[in-house]
Amino acid sequence: MGLRIAINGAGIAGTALAFWLRRAGHEVLLVEQAPRPRTGGYIIDFWGIGYDIAERMGLIPAIRARGYRVQEVRLVDRAGRACGGFPVDAFVRVTHGRFTSVRRSDVAGVLFEALDPGVEKIFGDSIAAIEPAGERVRIAFDHAPPREVDLVVGADGLHSRVRTLAFDAEARFEVPLGYHVAAFEAEGYRPRDELVYVSHGIPGRQVSRFSMRGDRTLFLFVLRDEYLRATPLASDAERKAALAHAFQGAGWECPRILEALHRTEDLYFDRVSQIRMPRWSAGRVALAGDAAACVSFLAGEGTGLAIAEAYVLAGELLERAHDVPGALARYEERLLPFLRRKQAGAAKLASSFAPATAAGLAFRNAASRLMRIPSVAEWLLGRDLRDEVDLPGYSFP
Repeated sequence: MGLRIAINGAGIAGTALAFWLRRAGHEVLLVEQAPRPRTGGYIIDFWGIGYDIAERMGLIPAIRARGYRVQEVRLVDRAGRACGGFPVDAFVRVTHGRFTSVRRSDVAGVLFEALDPGVEKIFGDSIAAIEPAGERVRIAFDHAPPREVDLVVGADGLHSRVRTLAFDAEARFEVPLGYHVAAFEAEGYRPRDELVYVSHGIPGRQVSRFSMRGDRTLFLFVLRDEYLRATPLASDAERKAALAHAFQGAGWECPRILEALHRTEDLYFDRVSQIRMPRWSAGRVALAGDAAACVSFLAGEGTGLAIAEAYVLAGELLERAHDVPGALARYEERLLPFLRRKQAGAAKLASSFAPATAAGLAFRNAASRLMRIPSVAEWLLGRDLRDEVDLPGYSFP
């Protein structure tokens, strides 16, 4: 008989985990704090082990249909003149075509649509308490009646509630990298550069735009923490004011972008952090995705890694359904060292998004032009895009 498993969080990791657990015959409850599946959000590059697993799930055609074949990354100066950048075809060559740029929420949407109807879903709620009950776990919710399950999985992101309940406060595991990010979308913005990711940097700050379907444009801000006002940024109004202050006088299209920012009602804003933990499980509670090992927004592969964690956790439970602690231990053994290496690489990469000085910015821009040389691009990307981990071929039904 299968296990009864509750997953807190219906994002990438939680939904992918529900997919595989249901394939293995487990009874799955998927709980999401938002009132409905989330939409919008930023564009991610999708490749590597996450792509491989999505292919095993039969989801690559749907993901690629929602994705974009980006042609160029273009770095521009205050006047909008190109000062760096490179064509993206090198990524395609290095990954043998197994690469697409896609909105993160669209990947989550494809995963959600692929779920077996037998997965029970509760929206607008969250696990609020966890209490051991022998070989089971008693969980309470913000709204729904309590239940007993065999396993609780926190797949509820960087600010995981399950992690706080079962392990410790977020501050014990969070490692801030010294940056904040913000993202929003606007309709009807001009100009549009189709399939070109356009970025403008000044010391310690960068703003980018990408033209999307439906005459919408995605904007992304990255800035070092010292450029934010010290006052608490508890509301969107305060966050918008802080971004406007940080990018005031930045040139390029920033005045128009900041006007669009003030009109938006859907702003993503967060610090750039990693979650570093010695273990991902405690008793009958486990973590997956950003809740377990967030590599940070700037790492570029968080979505794929979350899918990989979900696959391995479900696979180990498939092979050791009668030994849940053993399955959780094996899950950690397989992936924890790999994720630590990914986190170390991401921490080094972060400074390239918003170099602190004008000299650092000029060096970054010049270095980006070397990516136009195919042999150099393939050498650099071959190192950075390689996922040095062997994933088992679990025998899912």
